[in-house]
Formats: sequence, C-alpha cells, structure tokens
Amino acid sequence: MNRILSGDYPRSRVLAVLLVAVFLGLAAAPFVFPGVKALNVAAKVLVFVVLVASFDLLLGYTGIVSFAHTMFFGIGAYGIAIATSRMGATWGALAVGLGAALALSLLLALAIGLFSLRVRAIFFAMITLAVAAAFQTLASQLSDWTGGEDGLTFKLPLLLSPSFEPFEDEVLGVLIDGRIVTYYLLFAVAVVLVLALLRIVNSPFGRVLQAIRENEFRAEAIGYRVVVYRTTSSVLSALFATLAGAMLALWLRYNGPDTSLSFEIMMDCLLIVVIGGMGTIYGAVIGSVLFVVAQSYLQDLLRIGSEAAAGLPWLAALLSPDRWLLWLGLLFVLSVYYFPTGVVGRLRSLRIR
Repeated sequence: MNRILSGDYPRSRVLAVLLVAVFLGLAAAPFVFPGVKALNVAAKVLVFVVLVASFDLLLGYTGIVSFAHTMFFGIGAYGIAIATSRMGATWGALAVGLGAALALSLLLALAIGLFSLRVRAIFFAMITLAVAAAFQTLASQLSDWTGGEDGLTFKLPLLLSPSFEPFEDEVLGVLIDGRIVTYYLLFAVAVVLVLALLRIVNSPFGRVLQAIRENEFRAEAIGYRVVVYRTTSSVLSALFATLAGAMLALWLRYNGPDTSLSFEIMMDCLLIVVIGGMGTIYGAVIGSVLFVVAQSYLQDLLRIGSEAAAGLPWLAALLSPDRWLLWLGLLFVLSVYYFPTGVVGRLRSLRIR
C-alpha cells in the first residue's frame, strides 16, 4: 500500500472514507447508478480527475499559473478525433493519434517552458492565455483537419462501439456493451494516471517542486536549476492533460473547439483545484466529484425545490432551475469561506487538531 500511494496517505479518517467511497462508486457506477446521464457524469468525473490533478501539478505543487492547460487537453482530444477520422476506426489509428498528440504537447510545452518560464507571475499567465486563445482560433479555422466550429464525429474500434454486446443476457441487471467497456477503460486509465501523479509529487523531484513553490530564490541558491524543474513540471503536466483529452474524445466519440478548448473548462479546473485543495492530488479527486455532480444535478434539485415551493411564488422563483449558475456560484463562495485550504486541507487540519 505504501508503494501504491507513494507514502502519501490521506491522513484523515473522514478523507480516507470519502476516497474509498469515490473509488467504489466510480468502479460500480454502471451497475449502481443506472441510466445514460449517470454514466456520463461518472465518465466526466474520471476525465476531470486526471485533468485537474495534472493542472494541480503546475499550480499547487510548482506555483505556476498557466491558462494554456486546456490547450493540451484539446490536443489530446483532437489527436484521437483526427486520426480515427482519417485512418478509420482501428486501434492503430488510436495509437497514432495519441502518439502524435503527446509529441505535439511535448514540443509546445517545452517551447512555452523554455521561452516563457523566466517571465514572472502574471506575465507568464498572460503569455499562456494568448497561446491558448491562438490555438483555439487555429483549431476553428483549420476546418479541413479539425472540422472547424462543427468539430469531428468519429467511430471507435468495435470493442468500444455501443453496438458491441459480448453477452446476450444482462449482468447484474445491466446489458454490457461497448459503452460499458469504454467506461472501464477510462476508469483503469484514470486510476493508473492518478497513482503515477502521486508517485511524481512524492518523489525527490516533487519535493524540489514544492521547494520552488515556497521560495524560488532559496531553491536556486542551494543549487537547483529552477528553470529546468519548472519546465519539466510544465511538460509532465501537459502530457497528463493530453491523456485526459484523449479520454474525453474516447467517451464522446466527438470533439470540437467548445468541447475541449473552451476557456470555461480552464475556469472549471481552477474552481475544482480551489474546492478540493491546492497541492494535493486527493483534492483533485474530491473536488472533481463535488463540482461535476453539482454541475450535473443542481438543476434537477432546484426543479424539485421549485415545485415543492409552488405555494410561495417568491421562493419558487428563487429556486428556478434557470438560476442554477447563481446557486453554483453561491456554493463555491461558501466552500471557499468555510474551506479556505480546500476540502482536503480542512479535513487534514481537523485531524491534526
């Protein structure tokens, strides 16, 4: 267990219970939470866990504020979409698309890191924002390759296709098909990637990143080449984000500019990192679950509340499903107020007390 978690234990009984509940819930989601929407929410949680954890490697562990993270996310999704659209629904196409996406992300992350990481704070953030905006515009205009604003719809190998049904009878009340197989592929990949990130942040390399975050000048003074470590962190974060984008494309069998390159996804990542707790991979897991579930089901809860309060017109209007963004924002403000170090940070501090 120590090797699996890289020595980074939850350090809170409540947090440990939550993590186990999340793991078991996601592992059994197709059987415990039937329905298309519930399965889509669970798959989205898996994708965001990897994406947010990779972003936290930059922000939480290294102290780098980057707005280009969704660019690498989009590269991963477009790699799968373009390759399968042009080469057909084969495993070879998936491998070529993923390999090309990882190579492109590696080169771009190196370029951004080497040329921009010497720039301080807000200036670096503005550079990454400009690069991300330029890439989104480029993806929209290269319609011959990316499908433009309409995006690309593609097919996957038979094993991952919804028409694939290996069993005639239902298993535990659920008909196993290609969507279920795809979900468990995403689940396995997400678990492996999260464990890999735990290994990275708890290695000597990860300790140096945290030292750079706390005091960059002191880390430089004791002999660490800060630019090299920051660039390496940027590259690793980009590669993990690319894998998360590939996971999204596999699940949706579609990709477009608004699907994987929108600035809203970047803002969601920031919110989830703050909610879960910066500088902890577990925070990415807890924050992703809380945010995605709230985003997906808040409207349904408000609709129920509005119908129940039909006798009070002002309350019914306040609980209107159309105001779900207002309530989501309020929940975020309350979470930041009562959990300034995030859910994970708060639970760990209570344990210490």
